[in-house]
Formats: sequence, C-alpha cells, structure tokens
Amino acid sequence: MMEAQVIATNIVKKLAAAGFTAYFAGGWVRDYIMGHPSDDIDIATNAPPNVILDLFPRTILVGLAFGIVVVVVDGHQFEVATFRRDIGYEGGRRPTQIELATPEEDASRRDFTINGMFYDPIEGAFHDFVHGKEDITRRLIRAIGDPFERFVEDRLRMIRAVRFAARFDFIIDEDTQEAIRASADTLFPAVAMERVWQEFCKMANYPGLEKALIDMHRLGLLSIIFPALTGVHLNEIRKRVESFVHYPKNVPTIWYLLALFPEASRNEAVDLCRYLRTSVADTNLAEYLVQIRNAVRQDQINGSANLVAWTHLYAHPEARSGIEAIAAYLEDKQSFMAIHAGRMQKLEKHIMRVINKKPLVNAALLQQKGIVPGKLMGVLLKEAESIAILHDLNSAEDVLGKLNITHKFF
Repeated sequence: MMEAQVIATNIVKKLAAAGFTAYFAGGWVRDYIMGHPSDDIDIATNAPPNVILDLFPRTILVGLAFGIVVVVVDGHQFEVATFRRDIGYEGGRRPTQIELATPEEDASRRDFTINGMFYDPIEGAFHDFVHGKEDITRRLIRAIGDPFERFVEDRLRMIRAVRFAARFDFIIDEDTQEAIRASADTLFPAVAMERVWQEFCKMANYPGLEKALIDMHRLGLLSIIFPALTGVHLNEIRKRVESFVHYPKNVPTIWYLLALFPEASRNEAVDLCRYLRTSVADTNLAEYLVQIRNAVRQDQINGSANLVAWTHLYAHPEARSGIEAIAAYLEDKQSFMAIHAGRMQKLEKHIMRVINKKPLVNAALLQQKGIVPGKLMGVLLKEAESIAILHDLNSAEDVLGKLNITHKFF
C-alpha cells in the first residue's frame, strides 16, 4: 500500500474511532477500480467540520463554508469533506447553501457516475449508489441523475465530461451528450476562462486530446470557447488535430490549441493567450511556435533557408520540440527532421554564441574601432552576426574584415 493510502486510511480510522463514518471518495475510487490508484485521495465523512478540526492538529481551511477541510499529515494533504446536499446554485458554479446528508445523498450531488463512488479502506468495501462500476465496465461517462440539472449546478462539468471521455477512451451517454449540446451556450459567463484553460491543460496530460477537441466541437463547446471556429466543419477540426499523435512528449498545451488556428499570426497567437489567461511563459512559447511555422513557410517561398533566423530559433530551449511539432503535419517527417538536425549541427558554434550572448563582434569591440553607441552600432552588430553565420566565421577579426569591406567604415 502506498504511503499516501496508508496515511489516508489512518485518517479514516481516526474518524471511525471517534464514532463517525468515513470513506475514500471520487476520483481515487474510480482510478482504483480501473487499476491505477494515485496519491490524490479525497475523504468523505459524516463528521462535521468542527469535529475534523478538533481531531487533526494540522489543517488548511479552504472550503469550510462547503464542509471541506484539508488535513495535512507528513507533508501529504487530504481533502476531508462532510457528506452534504447542495441547495440552490448561483452563477452556474457553486451552491448557495449546504446541508448535512447521507452518503447516498452526497453521491447524488456529484457530477458523473464514475466519480460518485465511495470506498471503505477499513472494510475493503465499495459503496456505489450511482452504478459507477457498471458504467466503468460499459466505458461510459454518464451524469448522475438529470444531466441538465448537473450542468445548471456547474457549467464546467460539460467540459469535464469530454475530458474524462477522452482520458479513458469512454463514450458520453446520449442523454448527457444532449444536455451538453443544449447547454453549451451557457458556459459563459458562469465559468471563468482560467478554469477552461485549466481543463485544456488537464486534457493535454493524457492521450486523447484530439478526441476531446473533436467532441467539444461536435457538441458545440469549442465554438463557444473560440468564436472564430464557428462554422468550421467538424472534418476540418479533425484534420487540424489528427497529427497530435506525432507530437513530441510534454508539448506545451498552448501548442496543441494553436493547431486549431493554423493561419494565426504572431500577434494573433499572443491575443489567443491573453484570451485564455495563460502564463507569460505559455505566451512566449506560443509566439515561438508561430515563428518556427513562419520560418518554414518563408523558406518554402524563398527556396532557401534564412540561416541567421534559424540560428536564433535553434537557440531556443524548445527548438527540437518545436521543429518536431511542425514536422508532425508533414508527409516526409523524417527528412524534415534530418535537414534541421544537420543544420543545427553545422550552426552549433553560432547557436551557442546566441545562447551565451557572446557574439564574435560586440559593442565594446566596435567602440574600440571608433563606432559610437547609437543606431549605426546596432546596424553593424546585426550585420556582423549575419556575416559570421553566413560565412561560418569563428574569429572577430575575420568578421571585421568582411564588415570593413562591406561598409568602408575602418
């Protein structure tokens, strides 16, 4: 038994010793049944929050109003929630009031049957009031109870249904699908864009993101999130995402979403990131991928590679992944990768100078030659770098010689 599971079991035992019922709940139970338990264990109990606070010395109050306390033991955190019924919802995201409830009532308020089961680690027994095990066997994502009601309670559940279906390669049952299709246009403003972005990031952590995006478009969610995709045929979406299987591992989520917009400019990629509320790092990665995409297209137009531009692109820490992501859409992927691998090897010294910010000809050296700081110096520094790369020079004097011939300044 894993350490986290041992600790969580001891929490359950302590609650039981105090006269309360407690079970493992939700996603951990689902994953345990499917054969891949994790350390992310939630606990549900009939003990009220004040009792949980009394029983456990180290706690974090993150959702006390909803009967949730985070118990901290040996560096592990466990969300311990009181069985509850939710009464009234506001904004399509959270209940206005809660009441203490039975385990069966608590299960009935949850999102999908596969997430609505409990496990008693003391008895080794499952408590399944919603037929979740049956739906796992059927490979089915099904809302608990009336799917329209579940989505009114929390609009984000529509995206979560698609995410779970893609992650486990399940299908969404027909009633749940119909409720998503009919309710898709209510996603906003109930759900913050940050939450939508988080869902995309979770989707990207598992195989099947292309299935998720196709399903989201088929069910009307994708065009609600990205209005620019309104009217785009489902087959076109399939075409744009079909090459995900050829992407390298650990690709940034934003690169996948950029595939939905193959003609996006650098500025449009930045706007997309702002819209999704991504981090600055993700925004920079989006810009970088568009730069590679544009460089490949420009090479095709010119019939030759811009070695100066590629030297800077190769200096990026995600260069190999970016090139491989572009290659995913090409028929001759291996040839494309081989060309860039050979070019990277040929330009290695120049790439390292860009990475280390140590050009052969720098401002100090030009000042020694009588060039004062200003616009001319900037032009000369860029020209010197281009000369070094294009002529494959490795000494400052050789570069200055070419620069001198070109500009007659010395």
